[in-house]
Amino acid sequence: MDGMRAVRDFIDIGALEEIPRLGARSVKTAMGDIAVFRTAHDTVYALRDQCPHKAGPLSQGIVHGDAVTCPLHGWVISLQTGNAMGLDTGCTPRFAVKVEHGRVLLAVGVIA
Repeated sequence: MDGMRAVRDFIDIGALEEIPRLGARSVKTAMGDIAVFRTAHDTVYALRDQCPHKAGPLSQGIVHGDAVTCPLHGWVISLQTGNAMGLDTGCTPRFAVKVEHGRVLLAVGVIA
């Protein structure tokens, strides 16, 4: 990869206020559905909208602290790492997300 660098393209998916506190929004992308979460403290995270256990829709789960509980079987997933917590093992991919001027920007690709 000598002389090459990764570039992330971000898309504007809406205002931060459009995502409820302790809630999520699912965004359809070419990479599949991505769940964008907002914590009680307005921290925003993005994960593939599939639990690593049985592909449950994480965007429909319960957000608590920096974690989400899958609505299907109760697995708790770290929003910071995408890793299952407790005795469960597995991981769901994370995506870069940021808030600028009250707008949520989601990384939709990496170009090498």
